Amino acid sequence: RMFCAHPQTKTYFPHFDLSKGSDQIRGHGKKVAGALGTAVKNIDNLSQALSELSNLHAYNLRVDPPHFALQILAQSLQVVLAVHMGKEYSPEVHAAVDKFLSAVAAVLSEKYR
Repeated sequence: RMFCAHPQTKTYFPHFDLSKGSDQIRGHGKKVAGALGTAVKNIDNLSQALSELSNLHAYNLRVDPPHFALQILAQSLQVVLAVHMGKEYSPEVHAAVDKFLSAVAAVLSEKYR
């Protein structure tokens, strides 16, 4: 979804096969989902729970600008959730997911300061 709606994000993955159904895209999606699962389980201590991932993005991958890219990812996730959940994706659920993803983005951006 993100690569279709925001083609500029493809530049973050120059070595990936970006075709639909790509194993690399699916694999990275699983990593993202796993990291979000870790964040949910450790919501009271996001900084510690996501420290390794934050270091990876800030110092090794040097994803820049981090908050902008994470906002695009969050928007894409929100759209996918809304499509799949339908009426269950109420304004209250949307607000809660948005708050959570914003907190995750803030933690992942901490090391860039």
